Amino acid sequence: MDMSGFSRLTQKFGIVHYLSMVKRMQITTLPIIEQLGGQVIKYEADNCFAAFKEVLPAARAAVRINTAFNAMNLFTESAFDIRVSIGIDYGDVLMIGGPDYFGDAVNCASKLGEDVAGPGEILVTEHAFRHIPAEAGYTGKLITPSLSGVRIKAYSLEYSHQPPETI
Repeated sequence: MDMSGFSRLTQKFGIVHYLSMVKRMQITTLPIIEQLGGQVIKYEADNCFAAFKEVLPAARAAVRINTAFNAMNLFTESAFDIRVSIGIDYGDVLMIGGPDYFGDAVNCASKLGEDVAGPGEILVTEHAFRHIPAEAGYTGKLITPSLSGVRIKAYSLEYSHQPPETI
């Protein structure tokens, strides 16, 4: 996950303003990720790196995070609004101390979230999207971005409601 507008907001309001927003992002995302069985691996600058055992809880967390920020933004001036872009992939990763993790899934999710997705957008690789049960209620619009010169298939996650928790 990547916060949108870092350069613009930092130039306009200064780093302290933006760092306060980063802290709000961290305070908001941590409980959502943990409630859905995920683990925050690290916060780095205005990014959040998290791991889930399955794709569906990751997708649910992404939706809840966007919903939380959309609700919070109703009560803040636009200069304090938080918007995030999120990338999700599925696959083997190497977890090492520090904490940190590495792998193609980490790389693809990071690039989708930071380089391709727009504010409020959740992008899911085709591989990960296939692991979301159809009955969960998520659909997606196919896109084919180029990540470091490699064209991949991904879906812009669409959701009209929060899917039931039992699926």
